[in-house]
Amino acid sequence: MFQLFRYLRPYFWIIALIFALTFANAMSQLLLPNLMANIVDNGIVNGDIHYIIQYGCIMLLIAVIGTACTITAAYHAAKVSARLGTILRSKVFQKVESFSLAEFNQFGTASLITRTTNDITQVQQVVQLMLRIMLMAPMMMIGGIIMAIAQDGQMSLILVVILPIVLVIIIIIGWLGLPLFQSIQQKLDKVNLIFRENLTGVRVIRAFNQQKHEQARFSQANEDLTETSIKANQIIAALMPVLSLVINLSTIIVLWIGASRVEMNTIAVGDLMAFIQYITQILFSVMMLSMIFSMIPRASASAKRIQAVIDTDNTIVDELETIVAQNNSAATITFENVTFAYPQAEEPVLNQLSFKAKAGEVTAIIGGTGSGKSTLLNLITRFYDPTSGRICIDGIDVKQMQQAQLREKIGYVPQKAVLFSGTVIENIRYGNEQATFDEVKQAAQTAQAIDFIELMPNGFESHIAQGGTNVSGGQKQRLSIARALVKNAGIYLFDDSFSALDFKTDAKLRKALLSAERKATMLIVAQRISTIKEADQIIVLDHGEIVGIGKHHDLLRSCDVYQEIAGSQLSKEELA
Repeated sequence: MFQLFRYLRPYFWIIALIFALTFANAMSQLLLPNLMANIVDNGIVNGDIHYIIQYGCIMLLIAVIGTACTITAAYHAAKVSARLGTILRSKVFQKVESFSLAEFNQFGTASLITRTTNDITQVQQVVQLMLRIMLMAPMMMIGGIIMAIAQDGQMSLILVVILPIVLVIIIIIGWLGLPLFQSIQQKLDKVNLIFRENLTGVRVIRAFNQQKHEQARFSQANEDLTETSIKANQIIAALMPVLSLVINLSTIIVLWIGASRVEMNTIAVGDLMAFIQYITQILFSVMMLSMIFSMIPRASASAKRIQAVIDTDNTIVDELETIVAQNNSAATITFENVTFAYPQAEEPVLNQLSFKAKAGEVTAIIGGTGSGKSTLLNLITRFYDPTSGRICIDGIDVKQMQQAQLREKIGYVPQKAVLFSGTVIENIRYGNEQATFDEVKQAAQTAQAIDFIELMPNGFESHIAQGGTNVSGGQKQRLSIARALVKNAGIYLFDDSFSALDFKTDAKLRKALLSAERKATMLIVAQRISTIKEADQIIVLDHGEIVGIGKHHDLLRSCDVYQEIAGSQLSKEELA
């Protein structure tokens, strides 16, 4: 957990101020019992009203100063902890933004959300308490011990027995609680995962009448989290009563010993009262520390989870010396003996792929489900890196290019169309923030989206709900295509991006693409033969291997896999 404190270096002067204010407050608290003893022994016993008023005013002034210091320290502690939370959220977000898909798969979306919200909040709360209490309590404890010994060294021997007992209690409870708090955060991940799946998959759940199954699944995860939380909190809850018992027993022992000392006139009543207050301050300080220590196990578990994200090494990074591509014009993409296997997978998804997608031409990729079509496109964008082999753009290995520059050359349309909350024009301009309205409109027209956009209440200024839930699947695909086209890139990757379109719209879109973007290199992953039959080159994949390359009519004669796909989709006349 303390590794995260390095992010507080810019606020060192504020922490120093908190320390100074806390020290002043602790000194004021330690002076008050001694002043009270003087009032009792010298003022009340002698009936000296002037002495009582004089020392009473001094006590009031010290109390006011201590209160002011407490309030100021609390304000700055809250400010510093809030800043730490801000820094950690930014660090985690920036790190996650740099992750490849492999790192996303390693942590999981639900876990990353929990770490960015709940875990950071846990750390932030504990840091705030540490700045307020963990500085104050040791000062009060050490100062109280010194003052108690100065007040009566003989009775102070009771601390030799009490403090080790309290320390053992805190250690035992912390040792029992830490594993449970680590488990709580993992079980919270599970709850968030199920809840997120239910929110995103609500249509599927209702379509298959699986609400009861999902409720049972959530209830089981929720009950598991609840039981673990109860166990952990029961252990922590036992700490305060046990410490309170120790404090009360200590007070009784001090009073019993002190009463006999007062009767023998070896200690004054005021000094006994002061000694009791110092013992109470010492044990109360230990109690405050125990409260912090009871929260540290969970915050420590959260800190480890946050640090795990920040310290994760990215599998895909830019090389120290990169090659700058000339421009964003059409480029030739070359695969040289490319093999790729997902982390911890037994078999490679792609095996020894070699082909060339020439500049300005349309290369189509087709194959059965799981043949590696989408994975192939993910390698071009460097969402993953090949296990072996090279991918080159105009002869430059993509690993030698900066990721930002590589992706600047590419207009990418994912298999699952993703839209963001905002307006239609904001979603299209996501591909090119500098695009003019005419360029946006032209991209929408090419993507066959202009008709339904103009029918929307506010046209291009119409609102798109989160995830694009207020437009159809086909409309989302066309807006995603327009977003890629407005980029004016040299390479376009379409990952089964026409699947939600009817045949008429599909044909119009392909015709518009070929006329508007003929200068660009296009790779199209498709399931329908009709979408790709006019491509300059068709690559047929089967179980991660290339089983055919050529034009439509050539493959109908030479490739069995392509013949099988075509036979399931085309009529006998079209196959002839």
